[in-house]
Amino acid sequence: MSEEIKTLTISVYTENNIGLLNRISAIFQRRHINIESLTTSQSEIENVNRFVIVVNITEIQAKKIVGQIEKQVEVIKAYYHDDHETIYTESCMFKIKSDLLFDEPQIQNIIKESNTRIVTVNREFFVLEKSGRRHEIEALRKELNVFGIMQFVRSGRIAVTKDEMKITELLAQIKN
Repeated sequence: MSEEIKTLTISVYTENNIGLLNRISAIFQRRHINIESLTTSQSEIENVNRFVIVVNITEIQAKKIVGQIEKQVEVIKAYYHDDHETIYTESCMFKIKSDLLFDEPQIQNIIKESNTRIVTVNREFFVLEKSGRRHEIEALRKELNVFGIMQFVRSGRIAVTKDEMKITELLAQIKN
């Protein structure tokens, strides 16, 4: 197991209970580990939620943290993976003054070249949406920043593993 710090994605399958997010984040806080991104959603299994947590830590730390997370009563299973083992993306939205869309042809070129989607346009502003890797989103933000961004928001990472995680089989075993 490597002692090299790298970006790891921790996936946690849980029941949907109040207070669990606080307890999971406290596990990282106690170890002085910053959570780079955290996303929660319904998983592929009905009534089971999934946390996707991105951290920069060693595999040794990840193994310990996954063990601590799995001690939580509502946690069904936790896994960690490096970037080579996952397919991941993030999404973002930009709100920009509408007159720039028509007055600055360079913005139209940026939109086309970056595969960005126009979500809405009105007299005051337009909204762009972009999905991709963080470095792509950051590069787009830098390009658009020159024109003035009214608002910007980026989601946390969403990820699926390249290999099957076999969580469905695990739940079937628990039910039987």
